[in-house]
Amino acid sequence: MTELTNWINGQHVKSGSGRFSDVFNPATGEVQAKTPLSSVEELNEAVAKAKEAQVAWGNTNPQRRARVMMAFGALINKHMDELAELVAREHGKTLPDAKGDVQRGLEVVEVCMGAPSLLKGEFTDDGGPGIDLYSMRQPLGVVAGITPFNFPAMIPLWKMAPALSCGNAMILKPSERVPSTALRLAELLQEAGLPDGVLQVVNGDKSVVDAILDNEDVAAVGFVGSTPIAQYIYGRAANNGKRAQCFGGAKNHMIIMPDADLDKAADALVGAGYGAAGERCMAISVAVPVGKETADGLIERLIPRVEKLKVGPYTSGDDVDYGPVITAAAKSRIEGLVDSGVNQGAKLVIDGRGFEMQGYENGFFVGPSLFDNVTPDMDIYKEEIFGPVLSTVRADTYEDALNLVIDNPYGNGTAIYTADGDTARDFAHRVNVGMVGINFPIPVPLSYHTFGGWKKSAFGDLNQYGPDAFRFYTKTKTVTARWFSGIKEGGEFNFKAMD
Repeated sequence: MTELTNWINGQHVKSGSGRFSDVFNPATGEVQAKTPLSSVEELNEAVAKAKEAQVAWGNTNPQRRARVMMAFGALINKHMDELAELVAREHGKTLPDAKGDVQRGLEVVEVCMGAPSLLKGEFTDDGGPGIDLYSMRQPLGVVAGITPFNFPAMIPLWKMAPALSCGNAMILKPSERVPSTALRLAELLQEAGLPDGVLQVVNGDKSVVDAILDNEDVAAVGFVGSTPIAQYIYGRAANNGKRAQCFGGAKNHMIIMPDADLDKAADALVGAGYGAAGERCMAISVAVPVGKETADGLIERLIPRVEKLKVGPYTSGDDVDYGPVITAAAKSRIEGLVDSGVNQGAKLVIDGRGFEMQGYENGFFVGPSLFDNVTPDMDIYKEEIFGPVLSTVRADTYEDALNLVIDNPYGNGTAIYTADGDTARDFAHRVNVGMVGINFPIPVPLSYHTFGGWKKSAFGDLNQYGPDAFRFYTKTKTVTARWFSGIKEGGEFNFKAMD
């Protein structure tokens, strides 16, 4: 049994807490490693060491910090297969999906290679008589990232790359369910030239999270996870005077208009709804066809596509569409919500409950489920399922469909499939959701834009990656300067000009 470690001052360090959490192989149900649940004292010691290391790193010029990101990006590329294997082994994703996880994180690292241009301040020449004004962006000090299980590489990279490029030291607390990728990334950062202590990986549970939120030397916290925890972390961080960007749950809708290409829409829904076993905050979990003919045609096209989905372990190679969910508890919760949908009157078109795979009977596999005639009062509509379940809510008109999205408490992502530009433009302008796709099912912005939801999907003013990340991880200092000097008149200095 592998006993994992923390990463402190550039080396693996065993926790002395004596407490551990199981790391499962989701495909077999077997425990493959133990994650340490560090003590509050260990967290505070890691913060103190990070604070010491940050001084020199913060005084390193941005171009040299960017060179570390360049070397880091090259190492991620070199070790892509190894990192994807780590992700797949602990999370259960297929290898292509795991590589996508790493790749989307790498893209943020690539943007951070241009950190010097993003850290430039502003300058006003001669704002008053002999007066110049300029601003500079400076690091916050020690910051923290608390990351979820569903993207073991991508979201830690979304946090650490901008934070470190801005000159901060970071405490990273990865999910205790998938810790190995974060530890390996820390090793690669050291190889890339990051000084010891600038990144500390501290594994733990709620006690470590609370210690991060209460430690006065931690200036900012970034979190991704469920909405209740996001709201809790945001509130406690703000109460302790910290910056916080906390991203929570989602209930993403895709509207399908009568003029949409239904084959393309069905293909998009299958990929967006069932990919990664539905364990992603940008998954489309609600299809909203407008009009009976559209709904009937969509369901007709979805059924054979969903029935053909192949579920299996990542070791099966590219011949698998998605793998198991993260834990037995997750499997039970998903199937329980499917039960509730049936009991509350939705039409279960395809039933994924009770799925078993020969040779992997103890794995956490859930078959794909497809519902029709779901209504907004049902639990399967109101709750984030985070599993391979697609619900179809029929709408009579475009306005009905739009209001369904507007009235939903979550606002992470949404999409519309239509051939009409005016409808698409109206949707993009009126919908109160942070990320919008037009004939595009999962509208995750490219890394030089920014990622973030609205409503109960996000707490805090600034989003992840892109320009917002550099604003979040720095503070602005503005200088107003005037230099007194004599003014020559006829070869003599006029010292009155200095008054």
